[in-house]
Amino acid sequence: MKNKRNVLYGLAVIMVGLIYFLVQVQQKNGTHRTSFSGEWRAKESIAMGGNVVCCYNSGDRMLAKTMKIAEQVNFLTVEVSSSFPGAAPVTSQEKMAFDGKAGKIDYGPGRGKTFTVKLSADGQTMTVSSTVRLTMAGQKQAFVYVTEVWKLSNDGRSISVQTSAKSSLIGSERSWKTVFDRVG
Repeated sequence: MKNKRNVLYGLAVIMVGLIYFLVQVQQKNGTHRTSFSGEWRAKESIAMGGNVVCCYNSGDRMLAKTMKIAEQVNFLTVEVSSSFPGAAPVTSQEKMAFDGKAGKIDYGPGRGKTFTVKLSADGQTMTVSSTVRLTMAGQKQAFVYVTEVWKLSNDGRSISVQTSAKSSLIGSERSWKTVFDRVG
């Protein structure tokens, strides 16, 4: 009888220890995950790195050198202030939802963009696919197809944005990389 009690007591201690260990491992994994949230700064904007017309309004995220990002469970909110040279900065906010539904920004007749956002399972890579529409002189409609792959560094100190764009005007595809560093 005494041996049975000692065996049950030993098993109970082992089970408590195992549960404690698993809880600790799970907590460490959860707290070490880096996030896109924060303020980020680059030497040049995403749009200017490829020298391709993929934005056309002051305040567009693609034109910004600094971004403030707030990451939520199902979306990011990106706040920027940007402008073309010689123009006053314009502040804007873009909600980038991970639900696969197309977001839309309308800048007026014949100008705007639609986009979808996909977040990787580990939350460290985000792909933004956009179609930008422009109305050129003479009322000719042009399109620019842009893909941005955002990768958060393991230490959470930088975001590299690998961008490729193809225009219906130019025809050839251009690719470039922009790196944003965490501010502070």
